[in-house]
Amino acid sequence: MSQIIHFNKTIPSATQPIPLLDLKRQYEHLRDEMSEALRRVNDSGMFVLGPEVKTLEANLAAYSQVEHAVACASGSDALLLSLMAVDIGPGDEVIVPSFTFFATVSAVTRLGAVPVFADVDPVSYNMDLIHVKSLINGRTRAIIPVHLFGQMAAMKELHHIINGRDITIIEDSAQAVGAELDGRRTGGWGDMCALSFYPTKNLGGAGDGGMILTNNAQHAAKLRLLRGHGMEPRYCHSLVGINSRLDSYQAAVLNVKLKYLDQWTTQRSQNAERYAELFAGTGIEEMVTLPQKLPYRRHVWNQYVIRVGNQQRDSLRQALTEAKIGTDIYYPMGVHEQECFRFLGYPPESLPETYHISREVLALPIYPELTEQEQVVIARKICEFCEKEITRKIFPAAKKEAA
Repeated sequence: MSQIIHFNKTIPSATQPIPLLDLKRQYEHLRDEMSEALRRVNDSGMFVLGPEVKTLEANLAAYSQVEHAVACASGSDALLLSLMAVDIGPGDEVIVPSFTFFATVSAVTRLGAVPVFADVDPVSYNMDLIHVKSLINGRTRAIIPVHLFGQMAAMKELHHIINGRDITIIEDSAQAVGAELDGRRTGGWGDMCALSFYPTKNLGGAGDGGMILTNNAQHAAKLRLLRGHGMEPRYCHSLVGINSRLDSYQAAVLNVKLKYLDQWTTQRSQNAERYAELFAGTGIEEMVTLPQKLPYRRHVWNQYVIRVGNQQRDSLRQALTEAKIGTDIYYPMGVHEQECFRFLGYPPESLPETYHISREVLALPIYPELTEQEQVVIARKICEFCEKEITRKIFPAAKKEAA
């Protein structure tokens, strides 16, 4: 018989709303530093690719343990520029996970190349490398492993699968700045690596921004050319690039925040551990699967994503919403199911793990400023919901009475 849940942790009788992410709390601690940084930009009069951008590139390269960092306008552009740097175009195939943000795939199709969708591992939600291996053929020009939710994909195994083939690896590390595998940070495993500074990211700006990391000097030089219309010197264009330059305001904000990134990562990790402690022994595992940190990795926990079985995900989300607890769904469907990619001919359940995961995932708050009291409230509400549903399953009469 299923275990009935009993949650012993003391909980206050009333709470304030708990958002999925509260950037105002972070800003309160940084207000003066950020104001001073923006004042320096104003005084310099250099608002695009100014000194703050150069400083950020140097700081991010050092932080990520790579030789070069090239700033651009967004994480989406970071992916696009990386593909452009190796001349991906019509007829080329690029292997991508379907369980990812749209930009991973749209960057491929914008260049006329063909995205080839790989399924994902049900534990890490990263690429299933057995499936990836089966997809590689003579038209495969690149693979984009996504370090989803802050945990690195199996990069050593991916290199082994490629085994010397002329296939470019572009890490999509939009959610995983500072993540590590075997002590080596994201950015050091692929030919290039795309970062995003969208405000919800662990290192988020005050708007859009992105960065490409690489140890290849030729790639870095071409990326710098491509981000500025292919122009060098002024008004002389050796190739057709795009306009994807990082604003100095964004770089100034990010230079301030970068100093606190490791502290925030530690706090996120502590919050993940606290969730595990709060849920331990409650019996919710019949309905809820908690995320796992895989061995030899530094997980930076951009998102804390649970899986809710028995077709109860949406009901749990509604219960949390009614309790004023913020959640979100990353992602409600695989990219192969999106209307604009249906022409590629992938039936919804052709990638079974992606299909089932997308119907079960639910992201809970995990931002650094989240308090222990707030986590207790969240855990209690989830346990209450699961207890109610499990009781109904064991005692059908209880379901009738509730109706």
